Amino acid sequence: MDKMRELVDILNKYAHEYYVLDNPTVSDKEYDALYDQLVKLEKQTGEVLFDSPTKRVGGEPISAFKKHTHIERLYSLDKATEYEQLVAFDKRIRKEVEKVEYTVEYKFDGLTICLTYDNGQFVRATTRGNGTVGEDVTAQVLTIKSFPLSVGFKGKMEVQGEAVIRLSVLEKYNQTTTEQLKNARNAVAGAIRNLDPKITEKRHPEIMFYNVNYIEGKEFSSQEESVEFLKDNGFKVHPFLRVCTDIEGVMSAIKEVEISRKTLDILTDGAVVKLNDISSRKILGATDKFPRWAIAFKFEAEEVTTILTDVIWQVGRTGKLTPLGLLEPTELAGATVKKATLNNFGDLQRKGVMKGARVLVRRSNEVIPEILGTTEIYPTCTEIEKPTVCPYCGYHLQEIGANLFCPNEQCRPRVIAKLTNFACKNGFNIDGFSEMTAGVLFDEFNVNSFSQLFNLDREKLLSLEGFKDAKTDNLLNAIEDSKNIDFENFIYALGIENVGRKTARDLSKNFADFEKLKNATLDDLIKVTDVGEVVSDCIVKYFQDVQNIADIEKLFEYGVKIKYPTQEKTGVFANEKVVLTGTLAQFKRDEASKIIESLGGEIMSSVSKNTTLVLAGENAGSKLDKAKKLGIKIIDEQMFKMLVKS
Repeated sequence: MDKMRELVDILNKYAHEYYVLDNPTVSDKEYDALYDQLVKLEKQTGEVLFDSPTKRVGGEPISAFKKHTHIERLYSLDKATEYEQLVAFDKRIRKEVEKVEYTVEYKFDGLTICLTYDNGQFVRATTRGNGTVGEDVTAQVLTIKSFPLSVGFKGKMEVQGEAVIRLSVLEKYNQTTTEQLKNARNAVAGAIRNLDPKITEKRHPEIMFYNVNYIEGKEFSSQEESVEFLKDNGFKVHPFLRVCTDIEGVMSAIKEVEISRKTLDILTDGAVVKLNDISSRKILGATDKFPRWAIAFKFEAEEVTTILTDVIWQVGRTGKLTPLGLLEPTELAGATVKKATLNNFGDLQRKGVMKGARVLVRRSNEVIPEILGTTEIYPTCTEIEKPTVCPYCGYHLQEIGANLFCPNEQCRPRVIAKLTNFACKNGFNIDGFSEMTAGVLFDEFNVNSFSQLFNLDREKLLSLEGFKDAKTDNLLNAIEDSKNIDFENFIYALGIENVGRKTARDLSKNFADFEKLKNATLDDLIKVTDVGEVVSDCIVKYFQDVQNIADIEKLFEYGVKIKYPTQEKTGVFANEKVVLTGTLAQFKRDEASKIIESLGGEIMSSVSKNTTLVLAGENAGSKLDKAKKLGIKIIDEQMFKMLVKS
């Protein structure tokens, strides 16, 4: 065992030099000889050390991805494409933070990966997923050699990085395979989200790390410090990191990225700007989707012209018709583009879109590109007619504002979209349920309501083409597993018009149970932060629909149980919405914020009518003035200390 420990340590050292530092100190032949020696000893002893490099060989295919809840939520980034948007971002920051310093790093274009470590050992790897729950891809990521299996830090932590495939590696791969991969982003996503780890290994992805998402018992003062921590613990970090004191410096660093990225061997699509100071980030907080202290500057999207061959109309969950342009296939941003979106019939007219015309298409981050306008019209071009009946069910369309709607709630694409939304990750999270599954169930068994999913007959499912024992049982088990659901997911799954993830979360926090939400009046709903009259009206109308209520009651009859958020808060600041302003003599802002939260309070970034308490230090400015005008209770640091001790 001592010899095995010695071999593992030296092989990991050589691998770190080769894959992370790009500075090998031994030849491949020498490394392979030591590796073979370790394999022989492992066979003889029947033991494999937890950080042995032999664990990185692609194993057998797995049956499905398991879900995993991140310790801390992983956020995506808000985006800017112009200098003015960066200026606006900077102004928002400076309203809340006194000393401002930014970092600028590459934004790599790959697949976000989160690695968990505990007691110095690698535990698992997951995708970002919806930010709260991701997919366990440990078997796939273990084949990647550019991250450590053991680290010096012994507490629990999550580190975040971007899985990428180098452009040169992709080129070599395409020379040896009949299945050509068109771009590095799709290649790495397909490598990681593949049930066969051997495919991951063949594509040779690596991970570039940039963030410590969670760390137990330790705090960083800055982005620079957290990046140094990653380096010190053996993670691969790109050396480009600029620190800037103003937005002009940030823009200069972004221009540096834009120039240097053209010679980089890794696909990039922009630069990431972050507030360097960690304590200031906590003051700013986050929206439902993005941290307020960071932004991604995206470089100009690629554009191309091609011929529009036709326009078809898609029907969504609410019955809204959306035009989809069919294109002559063209290469754009490393992918073959055949379709592009338009907003509505009015948008189509404004852009002068005609069948047979040459149109300008842009592909940014969207899966489906967008038609920007028409560049050439030929004598053979024909007008696109405004539809009067639904192309799927034949019902006469209704025109509401700028959009056309199919009023038939049993229209096939409406039902499929409704069922798919119900089963999605942010809804009931039914693993393996897809649009195709919804379509088959609708066509074969007329499944057109949520509750019918919980009463599917196994024998009938087995009679369907492609539904063998394993697939059928996996679907039924996933449906059964979904019955215990968080309140916010339950609300989102219902598909109430204009109720997205954030509104669903806000509603779940403001109503103690489903019955109170169901019976809420317009006045009750409007009181909820960020829920206006339009959304409130949609919610009330949804629960006034007898069919909706009947379907929900059946869900409960079939065993669906809602998990409600904890409503009670205890402590001297219980249910207080607190704003901190000015300089505190004996507390750092993040320290005071943590104390308030631990005693039941909620930290707010700015003073509003919802604020109930302001903690004002020295040199408090406009926030204090606004609090006085609104008649909000104000305390000083001395009173804060007394309350904390009480």
